[in-house]
Amino acid sequence: MSRGSLRRGEALLPGLFRCARCGRKLYVAYGGKGGATQRYVCRGAFDTMAVASCISFGGMRIDRAIAQEVLNRLQPLGIEAALAALETQGQEQSQKRRQVEIALEQARFEAARAHRQYDAADPENRLVAGELERRWNERLASVRMLEDQLAQMSVRPVGLVGAEDRERLLTLGADLTLAWNSPGVSVETRKKIIRLLIHEIIVDTAGDKLDLIIHWQGGDHTRLEVKKNKIGQNRWATDADVADLVRVLARQMADQAIAAVLNRSGKSTGRGNSWTRSHVCSLRNKKGIAAYREGERNERGEATLLEAAETLAVSTSTILRMIRAGTLPANQLCKGAPWIIRHSDLQTDCVRREAMARRTRRPVSCDPLQHTLDL
Repeated sequence: MSRGSLRRGEALLPGLFRCARCGRKLYVAYGGKGGATQRYVCRGAFDTMAVASCISFGGMRIDRAIAQEVLNRLQPLGIEAALAALETQGQEQSQKRRQVEIALEQARFEAARAHRQYDAADPENRLVAGELERRWNERLASVRMLEDQLAQMSVRPVGLVGAEDRERLLTLGADLTLAWNSPGVSVETRKKIIRLLIHEIIVDTAGDKLDLIIHWQGGDHTRLEVKKNKIGQNRWATDADVADLVRVLARQMADQAIAAVLNRSGKSTGRGNSWTRSHVCSLRNKKGIAAYREGERNERGEATLLEAAETLAVSTSTILRMIRAGTLPANQLCKGAPWIIRHSDLQTDCVRREAMARRTRRPVSCDPLQHTLDL
């Protein structure tokens, strides 16, 4: 059964879903701001009997799950098979092109013969001349049709893969996820790849899960369970690790400083933008994270790099050297995040002796059995 042509939009699976309850195809609907959120819906007998829809579910999570299944199939062996298929297709196209070229030669020969017959006819015999002219025009029309067909084949290059391209594709097989998520890969390309592998997907809802049966091209079947989206969840949701990072950073610094740390760490918002104070504030409100309160670090017995340097009467670079040397215990959540130093660690004899020694440029050992020799 036909799956229809590729639809416009961000959804990857329109035309592939079939309802497990009524057997009808599912539709894709777009909503949200700017129509950026997709949802798959089975209307069932709604159009004819005005009854409620069979099933409906958000498209964000299901699109990702099916795409991952496709990537799992397209491992290096799968790419080898795809390359073989491309080469076979290229050979078939070459043979078809050769057939058209032969047919064009024959058509030109017949057109030239019809022309000679027309020239040799007696002009006074109008019936014969008219018939020969008609045959000549038919032969010329056949020539033009075959020439157009051959020109179209020239515009569409033969799908043979060179040695360099073949090696590059096999290399991509080691990290298909990176290639799939590359900014240069369009949604239409992903849809075509999915439709080359998947014939149909039978879907039903069961509580907070989707029960799927993927019918692959060639007859294989795969059963899959996917959790349904939570209310308000969409494809622009911020990564969970970023939310966890903000949850911890919010206990150390204000929103503006958190935004700077996230940007230095290469993190981006759900829409791929840089972080700003308002973005951090919005994320905190959504996740129920309290804003940083001035003085709460001190209440927990924690000091910053600058505060530790003031306590020990050394420079911040000296504190950093002590941390790297392992003399002063400290934690840093990620690159660019502030160092967390406990006040109790600043009061140890080892740390204080090390700080004094560095002030006088005489490093000492933290071994309590080793004493300084004064000469």
